[in-house]
Amino acid sequence: MKTCRFLAVLGTTVGALGMTLLFAAPVTAQDIGLELGTKPGAATVETLEGKPVDLAEYVGRKPVLMEFWATWCGNCAKLEPHMLAMHRKYGDKVEFLGIAVSFNQSVPRVKAYVEKHKLPWVQLFDRKGEAGGAYDAPATSYVVVLDAMGKVVYTGLGGDQELEPALRKAIAP
Repeated sequence: MKTCRFLAVLGTTVGALGMTLLFAAPVTAQDIGLELGTKPGAATVETLEGKPVDLAEYVGRKPVLMEFWATWCGNCAKLEPHMLAMHRKYGDKVEFLGIAVSFNQSVPRVKAYVEKHKLPWVQLFDRKGEAGGAYDAPATSYVVVLDAMGKVVYTGLGGDQELEPALRKAIAP
């Protein structure tokens, strides 16, 4: 009887450990979001002044890096210095877009954050979640990189993304 109880406890412990490892594993680029080589669907967002804008206005002319973010997102804050560095290095060759999600967020809050943190790229507000749906955004700190033809070359999630290889790939002829 003791052996059966021990095996049951051991099986439960191993199963729990396996589940912990499964869910603790970090999500890596290309594990989430849009598939490589696809073109995202249409989406209308707003400028921070409240004017509607179609994301297609930014796509298909030159490469685009788009981050779905929020002022309250810890991963976004962690990614921010890297985004700033990439913008300094590639901002003349790549269109950088910040897509602020509307969950627990307001335009005045986004404006204040952008001003305080001196974010130099275009900032847009996804009030209705259209962009989040069209770009299959699973969470904040989700980054999509599109090439000049508007095709996905990278997706990633989290504060430790390797954006430079994705940007070089998007820029390459």
